[in-house]
Amino acid sequence: MAEPAATTARCSGFISATHIFLVHGVCHGGWCWYKVVARLRRLRPPAAGRVVALDLAASGADGRQLREVPTFRDYTAPLLDALRSLPDGERAVLVGHSLGGLSVALAAEEFPDKVAAAVFLCAFMRDCTSPPGHALLQIHKGANRESQVDNETKPQDRDGKLPASFMFGPQFTAQNVYQLCSKEDITLAKSLMRIGSVFLEDLQAMEPLSMDRYGSVRKVYIVCKQDRTLPEEFQVDGVPQPGG
Repeated sequence: MAEPAATTARCSGFISATHIFLVHGVCHGGWCWYKVVARLRRLRPPAAGRVVALDLAASGADGRQLREVPTFRDYTAPLLDALRSLPDGERAVLVGHSLGGLSVALAAEEFPDKVAAAVFLCAFMRDCTSPPGHALLQIHKGANRESQVDNETKPQDRDGKLPASFMFGPQFTAQNVYQLCSKEDITLAKSLMRIGSVFLEDLQAMEPLSMDRYGSVRKVYIVCKQDRTLPEEFQVDGVPQPGG
């Protein structure tokens, strides 16, 4: 991992040159980035590119329901569409938090030439040897009922047409997701969260990401030492950097 000063300098170069797409985690939406978006828009000149906090499918203000989003690719479609719509020569820095890291990785695989950098903020960062759901599966195997507090999960339907669903419980949210936040932010989050999915079955069935596409994209990783939802050992999977 780069030293903080080096990472800051590198990121400042990205910020001055490209669009920034912010990608939320499970059960969240673009709303969770509202303070980051406001600050970045104050710091960036209008000509530097857009700052966009995306709503992935069936998340945030997106009108779809989870039953209409059977696969992880369907869920990530708003990010893929945003990259696809960029004019020739324009690129974006993708910033993914938590499960959003897997959406960023898929986008980098699909559009490596349109990604200036993939930034993983306390997020799942995939390698090029295992299926994208590998780390999720390991966490799922090690989870116990006590650690989940009041989170709610429902299994995949018998026909495999609908993904297993997940929802953060109010107690878990306050104690483990927003434990460092104000009461106002906790209240906001509880009112805006939606039932989501980690798409474990679908991600496990996917082929590993490729070295020549995903592996060619520059990556930055930010570890959050006080995070309680994603163990640090599952955050970085030893993804090789371009040229090294």
